[in-house]
Amino acid sequence: MRKFVLAASVALTAALALTACNKSEDADKAPVAQEAAVAKPTNASDTKAWSQYFGQIVRKNMQGMTADRPFPYFVPAGDDDDGKDKRDRQLENVQGTVARGVTPGNMLVFGGPESAKTADLIVEAFKGAQPGSFKGVIVLFIGDQADQQRVTDALAASGATVRFVAM
Repeated sequence: MRKFVLAASVALTAALALTACNKSEDADKAPVAQEAAVAKPTNASDTKAWSQYFGQIVRKNMQGMTADRPFPYFVPAGDDDDGKDKRDRQLENVQGTVARGVTPGNMLVFGGPESAKTADLIVEAFKGAQPGSFKGVIVLFIGDQADQQRVTDALAASGATVRFVAM
């Protein structure tokens, strides 16, 4: 009886091992699903579409990041009171983050429908950054080429690694 149980357990183990091998081979042969590109939204107030658009850009630019996830900051568009209030709250949020500092390996992502407003927020928020306090931190700015240099200049003293993606 003992020999039968031993033989059965060896056979079961071998069968499971072979099954696992076959599954990994099947997975290797499966085609890799590619993410469909999301087009730049045309409606500045469609935050869901902008989130999807920025999300694909962030996923393509995460190299060098060691944190669990990036920290995205969406800068709303609009010159009405609601848009200004939302940007003011976002600015306070980012200023608090800059004042506390960020652990190396993290990524801060800034984007919004209006590149100039996003750049303005970054420049204002990083005025209080201590020199070298963002060394090892990646700051991704998604905006227009026209705003890239002033954002890069505003972040230079902080020591952050600046990445730019044109939208």
